[in-house]
Amino acid sequence: MASMKEKRAKALVKKGKTIRQVAVLPYRKRDGDLQVLLLTSRQTKRFVIPKGWPMKGLSDWEAAVVEAKQEAGLVGKVDDKPYGSYSYWKRLKTIFIPVTVTVYGLRVTQELAEFREKDQRERAWVTPQQARMLVDEPHLISLIALFEEQLAGQAA
Repeated sequence: MASMKEKRAKALVKKGKTIRQVAVLPYRKRDGDLQVLLLTSRQTKRFVIPKGWPMKGLSDWEAAVVEAKQEAGLVGKVDDKPYGSYSYWKRLKTIFIPVTVTVYGLRVTQELAEFREKDQRERAWVTPQQARMLVDEPHLISLIALFEEQLAGQAA
């Protein structure tokens, strides 16, 4: 039996609507080197960035910050303008649906020891080069490369 989320997603796809999510690309500089944080997805254990659905009453960047805290225990300074976007196929129980993800940069200032999905995910700080090898979504790989290029010239 299809879940309510899956039924709603199917209906939107049939109407030609774009399914949207919001995300952050968490980053920090250590000893002058840029690092990004990846975490594992709950079900497939693939490496991803913190993301979720837009939330009623919150801007997209605010919803992305909530997801970062719930999924990865991250707190920091978020850019309120999107850094970019990427598309991927989300696996639901009985179908795959195309999703466009709007991504905001999050300069991480704190990692919480306790957070909602701590027991369901692993998190890892990696170089942008490592991140590009670990994620599956080609458009996210390109976005990470562009992010690295743009931040390389900025001061820590």
